[in-house]
Amino acid sequence: MAPIGQFVKVKFTDAKLSPKVHTAIPMKKFYVLDTNVLLHDPNALLRFEDNDVVLPITVIEELDRFKKRPEETGRNARQTSRMLDSLRQRGSLTEGIALDNGGRLRVTLCDRETLNNLPAELYNGGGNGADNAILAVALQVKQQCDCPVVMVSKDTNMRIKADTLGLTAEDYETDKIDVDDLYTGIGEVLVSAEQMAALFQPSMAADLPQLSEKFSPNQALMLVDMSNPSHTALATLRPDGQLTPLPKLPYNKVSHIQARNREQRFALALLLNDSIPLVTLVGKAGTGKTLLAIAAGLQKVTEEKRYTRLLISRPVVPMGKDIGYLPGDMTEKLTPWMQPLYDNFDLIFNTQDTTGKSEHWRRGHEELMDLGLLQIEALTYIRGRTIPKQFFVIDEAQNLTPHEVKTILTRAGEGTKIVLTGDTAQIDNPYVDAASNGLTYVVERFRNEPLAGHVTLYQGERSDLAARAASLL
Repeated sequence: MAPIGQFVKVKFTDAKLSPKVHTAIPMKKFYVLDTNVLLHDPNALLRFEDNDVVLPITVIEELDRFKKRPEETGRNARQTSRMLDSLRQRGSLTEGIALDNGGRLRVTLCDRETLNNLPAELYNGGGNGADNAILAVALQVKQQCDCPVVMVSKDTNMRIKADTLGLTAEDYETDKIDVDDLYTGIGEVLVSAEQMAALFQPSMAADLPQLSEKFSPNQALMLVDMSNPSHTALATLRPDGQLTPLPKLPYNKVSHIQARNREQRFALALLLNDSIPLVTLVGKAGTGKTLLAIAAGLQKVTEEKRYTRLLISRPVVPMGKDIGYLPGDMTEKLTPWMQPLYDNFDLIFNTQDTTGKSEHWRRGHEELMDLGLLQIEALTYIRGRTIPKQFFVIDEAQNLTPHEVKTILTRAGEGTKIVLTGDTAQIDNPYVDAASNGLTYVVERFRNEPLAGHVTLYQGERSDLAARAASLL
């Protein structure tokens, strides 16, 4: 019998075939997981099909250190520990436990001899001892079996070190999105002059092609007259396959904020549509994502009374080195994190303090907060909440993991609208990138859902300098 993990060649004989055909059965792989993979996705243990998953004992030690943390990594560490404890009831973790997907899971101790044989820079030179112990286990597994061994880590430097030691290293890509083909939410359609005219005259039947087969629900479309390409119209595609034309300006002036380009008009159309409970806005710095979302939220809450409150939040992830402990109560601690949101309110209400008489100056958003119409908070404590009938804006969503975004979206109660905004080029979370963050994950997963809409904004409108900097730097 062939050893596990080796190729097995099977011969097929047929009088019509010469020579004999050899077909190889795919070789089973061993995946050695780094701790950060499980902190990113506790279900990673079950996502490697019928291959074997190896957890170095050091990973268990690191999970124990993370489990007391209140944020997402702590919750994921606790969930992983509970899952391992449940699997332990099936047999011995050190000998290997059969998983439902056909693979096996085992926890492996670090062999002292293998650890001693690491290059001096890793073993004697200090560095991250936990990472080196995990690498030693991967080398140990590779020496013990004649099969492919893959080191899986979300840490770039860990993958580089593994590759240097001759190990195959991969990122955890189960939730990766192809950012080059990321859904933009905008399309273009060539139509005749008659079809263009029918769009704005409900009494006429617009003989348009089957748009629902080519485009996604709630997608923004620019119609171009084939006989006169300069004649265009903007519309959104309803889930029933019909087009809704965008009203002409100056309708697109919301909370004193005017749409300045095509993408912003599309964004406002989605934000003001109560039948679309999920909107995602992606764009580089200065394209107006957050400003438009807040302006639409204020319109819906304070003027139309469609929602009971405007709730705004953003992940507490610092850009660069964290300054550490912040004194004061909860509001004072959150002020540095939420200042970009306050800046948008100052622009909408024109409440910048230019008089020098700050004791008599009151910002517009503070009055709304006193009236209970506005709430600004961090995302840290959202788990377990139910949020009904609110206009919920999550800014800087590119810093969230797919699991965190799922937690947020499942908080939505009856009548709540959720808006995710972010720039995939400005990611500060070390465990996600442009292809694996929660914002792009939601964009792709919801692109064909009738209850979701998306627009990618391209043109910077903050200032000429900001737009140029976003393009050049």
